[in-house]
Amino acid sequence: MKKTVRDVDVAGRKVLVRCDFNVPMKDGAITDDFRIVSALPTIEYLLEKEAAVILMSHMGKPKGEPKPELSLAPVAERLSQLLGRDVKFISDPQVVSDKVREAAAELKPGEVMLLENTRYRKEETKSEEPFTGELASLGELFVNDAFGTAHRDHSSTAGIARYLPTVSGFLIEKEVKFLGDALEAPERPFVAIMGGAKVGDKIPVIENLLKKVDTIIIGGGMMYTFFKAMGRETGKSIIDDDSLQLAGELMKKAEAAGVRMLLPVDTVCAEEFSNDSRSVVVRADELPADMMGMDIGPETAELYRKEIMSAKTIVWNGPMGVFEMENFSKGTRAVAEAMAECDGVTIIGGGDSAAAVEQFGLKDRMTHVSTGGGASMEFLEGKILPGIACIEEK
Repeated sequence: MKKTVRDVDVAGRKVLVRCDFNVPMKDGAITDDFRIVSALPTIEYLLEKEAAVILMSHMGKPKGEPKPELSLAPVAERLSQLLGRDVKFISDPQVVSDKVREAAAELKPGEVMLLENTRYRKEETKSEEPFTGELASLGELFVNDAFGTAHRDHSSTAGIARYLPTVSGFLIEKEVKFLGDALEAPERPFVAIMGGAKVGDKIPVIENLLKKVDTIIIGGGMMYTFFKAMGRETGKSIIDDDSLQLAGELMKKAEAAGVRMLLPVDTVCAEEFSNDSRSVVVRADELPADMMGMDIGPETAELYRKEIMSAKTIVWNGPMGVFEMENFSKGTRAVAEAMAECDGVTIIGGGDSAAAVEQFGLKDRMTHVSTGGGASMEFLEGKILPGIACIEEK
């Protein structure tokens, strides 16, 4: 079991905290502050315990160059509002400079500052010096609370642990508990829902889940790759050609493992990839050659709803269709609503699934919504995440 901030004395100490403030922006304004809000319990705990808190995060992919549109200045402003206290922010392209060191040295217990985008430095993504050591020099204790980047071995996510005692914040503790319990000790029936476009991205996850779950539900763009592997007509639907053979093998592995793999029985297809395109509902094995699949059909949505309602643990990663287009969002909405009504443990694996439950106003009715799509996928795949591996054991 990993140490958390509860296991160390932080009073009077300078504490470096890696958060995930990589939030969506439009015209310089934050459009969704979910990740910022998710970091508040750890930050507030440290401030209440009289720590001097130095926050770090990346934003986007500046590729080692300072880009004003990827500055964390809007995050500092939003954090100040949420915390009800001033968050000191120094926009420095070097991230750590003499000016930043001076500000960190002067930071008093109960005060908080935020560093500039860690990816302004090219060393960040390779966990290289001198940046890793420069970051570590600012504090006495490292708290990793950035689950969304826990699968990255970067200076600010794992590298600092080479220098400083390292514990987790409450968000990583929560993520590991829900995802870990689902994999290791789920209440059954345990159902996994896999959607999204590319089968290749999900194959390692599905293979690992075949050892854990009772049922796997398939939807989204990937269902057409499964259909093609079965010899069906898929029209102009998106196909992951590189994964056709693997899709066929997965179906055989599921059967051999005694795991039910549910595939759509009907599908919504359209003439064009457009919300306004003419669309029809057809049987899954009758997709017209001149149309493309866009969503699961109503019969499938009802089939999946019943399966979800009878489950005690559900993990969902990937939408059922092109949910960003209203006319092709019904399947994803149906799954989200069924999960909201289910009395089992419902876990959303970040990414587009998290965006979908947010869009439908159902996020608060899920047991847990992960802040990290890529990290949750690798966790469910059974991989060791560097940002978690570096945390000290109790």
